[in-house]
Amino acid sequence: MTRSEIAELRYAVGQLRQSIGALRSHYGDANTVRRLENDLERLVIDADEFEQTPPPEVRRRGSQDTIYVPDSKSDEAAWMGAQDEGLGFHSRPRTK
Repeated sequence: MTRSEIAELRYAVGQLRQSIGALRSHYGDANTVRRLENDLERLVIDADEFEQTPPPEVRRRGSQDTIYVPDSKSDEAAWMGAQDEGLGFHSRPRTK
């Protein structure tokens, strides 16, 4: 995560803090407001931890990971007796 991404995260947490503060002033010490405050504090702890010791980055899929599925016709016998639920009118005969 880049410095700008961390700054964006900090800004979003600050915005969330302001929104929860507004909820607290409007609804007082309601259970839902307390849970939101608890969630916010957990988010702050996680963001701090992430900034101090970021996890290893996940390798992005490259072109070597692409799996191509052929457009050739598959064996129709594999589908005989299967139900066509959701694919159209259910009592029509199956076509080849």
